[in-house]
Amino acid sequence: MFTGIIEAVGRIQKITPKGNDIALTVESGKLDLADVKLGDSIATNGVCLTVVALTGNGYVADLSTETLKRTAFATSQAGQKVNLEKAMLPTTRFGGHMVSGHVDGIATVVSRSQTGRAIEFWLEAPAQLAKYLAEKGSVTIDGISLTINDVDGNRFKLTIVPHTALETTIEDFKVGHQVNLEVDVIARYLERLMMGDRAALQAGKSGLTMEKLAESGFLGSLR
Repeated sequence: MFTGIIEAVGRIQKITPKGNDIALTVESGKLDLADVKLGDSIATNGVCLTVVALTGNGYVADLSTETLKRTAFATSQAGQKVNLEKAMLPTTRFGGHMVSGHVDGIATVVSRSQTGRAIEFWLEAPAQLAKYLAEKGSVTIDGISLTINDVDGNRFKLTIVPHTALETTIEDFKVGHQVNLEVDVIARYLERLMMGDRAALQAGKSGLTMEKLAESGFLGSLR
């Protein structure tokens, strides 16, 4: 679990193909790795990655085909800057919001403008995630805990103060840039909880269908 408060900006040193997967070597910048051991989690551009090796000035993590399919790492290149945060401790100051490091989709920057000393971005999220975006709600962009300041359909506005721009990669975002998006984890679980017994009727990854439930005699008991 993370807070979305970025501790350091690192850089991708090397991307090593491993069959259909890759190994990512990250230079960790000012991130303190003194207490990091193999198996620990580090949010890398908002993706919870497991440390499989320490390099002295960084770490190596494996990215599966599933991770590449669901995140912007599929188009990452060596030299790219990344936001870094170690997993939170029970004593950590909770300065952001609850971040799982499990990316929900890829959002795209559609506009950028200067408003006083702040930078204003509009981003477009996948349509199926629009229901989780609320004005003054929380969202995680490349690992950064941010507040949504306006919503228009599946587009949302972020206002970035100078400190956030200085301490993260967001100052480099340009129109067309793709980012890892994680919606508020509480909203995601609340939606599922509100479905109640209907959640068991959803056809999907488990292969469960209405027909299968009827064949097994379950539908009568749920009516």
